[in-house]
Amino acid sequence: MKTILILAALVAIYFVFQSFISINALKTEKQKYRVVFKDKDIEIRYYPSATFATIYSPAKNYKGLASNGFRKLAGFIFGGNEQNESISMTAPVRMTMSDKGSSMSFVMPEKYATKNLPTPKDKNIQIQQSKPEYVAVISFGGYASDEKIAENTTKLKNSLVQRNIKQNGAFSFLGYNAPFQFIGRTNEIIIPIEWKE
Repeated sequence: MKTILILAALVAIYFVFQSFISINALKTEKQKYRVVFKDKDIEIRYYPSATFATIYSPAKNYKGLASNGFRKLAGFIFGGNEQNESISMTAPVRMTMSDKGSSMSFVMPEKYATKNLPTPKDKNIQIQQSKPEYVAVISFGGYASDEKIAENTTKLKNSLVQRNIKQNGAFSFLGYNAPFQFIGRTNEIIIPIEWKE
């Protein structure tokens, strides 16, 4: 009986913790966009310009890029900058991967532009302004992996071909959740496209 009570208490603590993490994820500032088309399997969005902190890596896949890139960018926003200023975490984390190398970007909170953003101490971190773009999007749940990213990228590319929508650049992976959030995870693949409204 005692063992059952301990297990029940642990399960309750787990679900309370996961609920707290999920609520905090909902409060996290997200990169702004506008949905211009939605169908059963894809969404087309317009992303205005945003400020990114980006690190480049020789890694060729998600597994090689994820932890190392995240650690460096997290160091920057948690005070690793010339002003020792803490910058709020936003979502999503954006990753672009290819055989030629990869990049990971944190979207900076909307209140920042390249002129007023703290200067990274790590000179490998580049601050840049993204170009406005239209992208096609496909979503999937659970934890991301190179296999899931490849599978969903192929699905999205096939969907674009079926709709005669022209691809206008390489895919990116967008991750929205902390590693310790197990429930309600959101991942997306985006591909820049040619689109007229």
